[in-house]
Amino acid sequence: MKRARESERGAALLAVLLLVAVTGAIAAAAMEGLRLSRAIAANAAALDQGRAFADGVEQLAILTIDDLIARNPERTDPGGWNGAVRHIALPAGGAAEVRLSDGGNCFNVNSVADGQGATGLVRRPSGVNQFIGLMIALEVPEADARRIAEAAADWVDSDAMPGPGGAEDEAYLAGNAPYRTGNTLFADPGEVRALAGMSADIYAAIRPFLCALPLTDLSPININTLTLAQAPLLSMLAPGQLDLEGARRVLARRPAAGWSNQIEFWRVETMSELAVPLDVQLQPQLRTHWFALDVRVLVRESRFEEEVLVDARLQPSRVVARRWSG
Repeated sequence: MKRARESERGAALLAVLLLVAVTGAIAAAAMEGLRLSRAIAANAAALDQGRAFADGVEQLAILTIDDLIARNPERTDPGGWNGAVRHIALPAGGAAEVRLSDGGNCFNVNSVADGQGATGLVRRPSGVNQFIGLMIALEVPEADARRIAEAAADWVDSDAMPGPGGAEDEAYLAGNAPYRTGNTLFADPGEVRALAGMSADIYAAIRPFLCALPLTDLSPININTLTLAQAPLLSMLAPGQLDLEGARRVLARRPAAGWSNQIEFWRVETMSELAVPLDVQLQPQLRTHWFALDVRVLVRESRFEEEVLVDARLQPSRVVARRWSG
């Protein structure tokens, strides 16, 4: 009997120890869940605050844009605003920075088509040729450049018939992850990664020069704010006629105050020798119509980033596209 009672006491002790262990594990899991919940809530609050700060910085930048245009509505000052970064101190040790740049100095991927509406978009030869010219200037093999540019035109145009070297639905439905062409404008330049012939290396090379303006106009390049690093955008105006080195020489000869009109620009040596269609002759601009904002906000340990496209064709300027990450 004594041994039985000792055995029972041992079993009871073991049960108590197991109960304590289980309770401790539950408590530890609950505490970890609580810690994680608090961290998630704190991060969410910081991101909400970061977004609110970014909205304020965005509005301040738009006021700067309107002031820039008001100085000379006909010709945007080519001064030190393009690419400049402004740092702003925020409450509670936070910080923000905003970079303002010319949002029209890019290849508008929607310019491979012309027209409006869901059924009125057709291939634009000059836009396709400029896309090809840009890629060749960036050392993309010509065959790949032509395939991608023609695929972009088929992606945007309203019909279902592939153009020469292009790609419509059947080219994409046969893959492991089938999808269809958009048959509408690109909403974001990143969408070109879905085009037939596109590779990660080609996309990495051309992405800094791409934009997706919400219209099919040829890229409204401001010849006075175009930088030497953006010389491929000038070269693409005359594919096969103006190489990258020639484009750089043209930009190097730009007057300190910029060209005063388009005629003066087309009379520059090298440019005067080019044979380009009328729509391309009218493409270079002196006033910036689109501005790009890159906003970064740091609140506590959370980082919030925002990319904004501003339409300044009419005053006051307005935001037409916004993309953020945090």
